Amino acid sequence: MSRKIILSADSTCDLGKELQEKHQVHYYPFHIVLEEKDYLDIFPEQIYDAWRQRKQLPRTAAINAAEYMEYFRQWTDEGYDVIHLCLGSALSSSYQNCVLAAEELGHVYPVDSCNLSTGIGLLVLKASDLIQAGMEAEQIAAELKKLTGKVHSSFILDTLEFMRAGGRCSAVAAFGANLLGLKPCIEVDNRDGSMGVGKKYRGKLGRVLENYVKDRLDMYPDIDCGRLFITHSGIDEEYIERVKKTVQEKMTFREIFITRASCTISCHCGPNTLGILFETEEDEF
Repeated sequence: MSRKIILSADSTCDLGKELQEKHQVHYYPFHIVLEEKDYLDIFPEQIYDAWRQRKQLPRTAAINAAEYMEYFRQWTDEGYDVIHLCLGSALSSSYQNCVLAAEELGHVYPVDSCNLSTGIGLLVLKASDLIQAGMEAEQIAAELKKLTGKVHSSFILDTLEFMRAGGRCSAVAAFGANLLGLKPCIEVDNRDGSMGVGKKYRGKLGRVLENYVKDRLDMYPDIDCGRLFITHSGIDEEYIERVKKTVQEKMTFREIFITRASCTISCHCGPNTLGILFETEEDEF
């Protein structure tokens, strides 16, 4: 007889409350350390205020193996299998810690999403589909690992100020971009979740976002038209609607979800960051 399955993810998957509840996803929150206080959850506005007023940025602390073990045991002790999707291994040691906990407990199947934000969220929804289809946990985890190279995540940054403050780009690069009015596209490498700078756009944010969406959707000939996420770190509604309209003019997706990014994106990228995240039929590599 198959064991019942619990679907779980690091809270950085940014699905939003409605999708989380609909798909019965359990979250484990990341530790956020801001001004020497340890938070298990924090609003992006608190991050922005701390930076603007006191030039303080938070740092994230990975979930350790003992915390994962305590979290998973509530289900494994009751006879459940657990599938847990982790933040990309290039960004955090949470996946490695999750593997240690899984080896100790058994019946826990960690998956390195090789991604962040709703790039993880797309895999979580796929896991939910496979659970509903009756697949067993070990098979689902193996299937998800095959899918990571098909998930494409990127974001447009309105400013490099937060990337510079977090040590992810030089002061010279940030100053040059601001001086020239450049808005870079940050791309996620779906082999490990690391972030790199892609195309740099110039102009007003609305036009930049339109051009970015067109470029991303033109980049892949085999986009899966099932689901697309528009995920942002706090931006005016007019930009969200403009992006959604541009997506709909280019392609017809079965579902378009709009979600607010958690502090993982917010503390690295700052306000007015927005990205589209989707899957392709074939692996990129």
